[in-house]
Amino acid sequence: MNLWEMIVAVVVMGAIVKMYQARYGVTEDKQGNRVATRNDPDADRLREEVRTLKERLAVLERIATDNNRALDLDREIDRLR
Repeated sequence: MNLWEMIVAVVVMGAIVKMYQARYGVTEDKQGNRVATRNDPDADRLREEVRTLKERLAVLERIATDNNRALDLDREIDRLR
């Protein structure tokens, strides 16, 4: 294989790689970082679950750090027992 055949082979392989990346939703941003652009139902479901968990964590943090509210909550729980 001479030099020109090798150059053509490398260019063709690069084109094939780019084609597969585009097919499976992988593109590059302006800085050259790879970004997945394909909408994946599992990824969307996981994003929604993470958002929900973050909201729940925020509520738990608010309850744990608010001393007056925590004391009121303890009293209310004891009163319900």
